[in-house]
Amino acid sequence: MGLLEAHKALSGKIAIVIGGAAGYIGEGVSLALARAGVNVIACDNDREGIAAITKAAAGLPGTIRASYADVLEPQTLDAFFDKVEAEVGRADILVNVAGGVRRSLFEKTSRADHARDIRLNYGYVIDSCQRAIALLRKSGKGGSIINFTTIEAHRGAATFAVYAGANAANMNFSRALAVELGADQIRVNCIALDTNLARASNSALYPEDIARMAALGEEAMAKAMEIYVPQRRAPAVDDVLNGVLFLVSDLSRSITGTTLHIDGGTIASLGWLNWPYGDGFMPAPLAGTLERLFRV
Repeated sequence: MGLLEAHKALSGKIAIVIGGAAGYIGEGVSLALARAGVNVIACDNDREGIAAITKAAAGLPGTIRASYADVLEPQTLDAFFDKVEAEVGRADILVNVAGGVRRSLFEKTSRADHARDIRLNYGYVIDSCQRAIALLRKSGKGGSIINFTTIEAHRGAATFAVYAGANAANMNFSRALAVELGADQIRVNCIALDTNLARASNSALYPEDIARMAALGEEAMAKAMEIYVPQRRAPAVDDVLNGVLFLVSDLSRSITGTTLHIDGGTIASLGWLNWPYGDGFMPAPLAGTLERLFRV
C-alpha cells in the first residue's frame, strides 16, 4: 500500500482523542486526523479549547466533536466514554495525548503530587484503553491505539522521578497490551517525545528557569538545541503529527508494541552532547567548553 492509498483509507474512520482540544500536540492531533478525513471525538479539560477546535475544523474532510473531561477525574472520563458508546458505538483509533509534569526534587514532593503524576501519565491511559477496546472491536477490522509517552521513560530523569516512572509503566503496559490484542488486529504503540513546543508550555520547568530562558531569546534556545539534539533542531509539531498519521494508517499495519521516538535523535545520544568550542560529541564538556564556563 502506498502513502496516498493509506491516507485515503483513513477517510470515514472514527478516532477518540483524549486531551485533543488544546495545546500544540493535542489540538494538532485532532486537526491532523480531521484533515485526513477521520471523524474525531475529542475530550479535554480546557473549555476554551473545546469551544475553539470545532470552529477550527470547519471545512475539513473529517469532523471534530469535543466535550469536557479531565483525566484526573475518573468519573468525567467515564462519562465521556459512556457518551461515545451511546452515540457512536464504535471506534477505529484511540490516541491518549494528555500528560504533564511539574519539576521538583523527589524529597520535596507530596503523596498528592505522586498520585497526580501517576494518574496524569499512566493511570488514565489504563482506563481509556480498557473502555476503548470494546469500541475498537466493533468493526471486526482491528484498530490502532497510540499512547503518548516521553524520553524520560528511558533515562534517570532527576527532578522528574515519578513522572519518569509513570511513563515507563505506560510504555511497558502498551507493549503488553499489544500482545493481548494482537489477534484482534488492534495495534498498540507509543510515541515518545522530548524537546518540543508542548514541553515549553506545560510549566514543567521552574518558573525562574522559564523566565531566564525567555530573556535569552530564540537565538539562544536554537544554540541550545544545536548542543542537545543530534539533528541540531527541536522536532516541529508537524513531525509529531506525521508520526500519528503513520501509526494509525495501514502503512504500519504490522507494527505493534513498539515506541516511535520523535526527538531528533536524543534517544540515540542519551547524554552525548555536541559541546561547543571545538569539544564535539562527548558526555561531559572538554577543555574548550570548560575554559569558557569557568575561565580557567
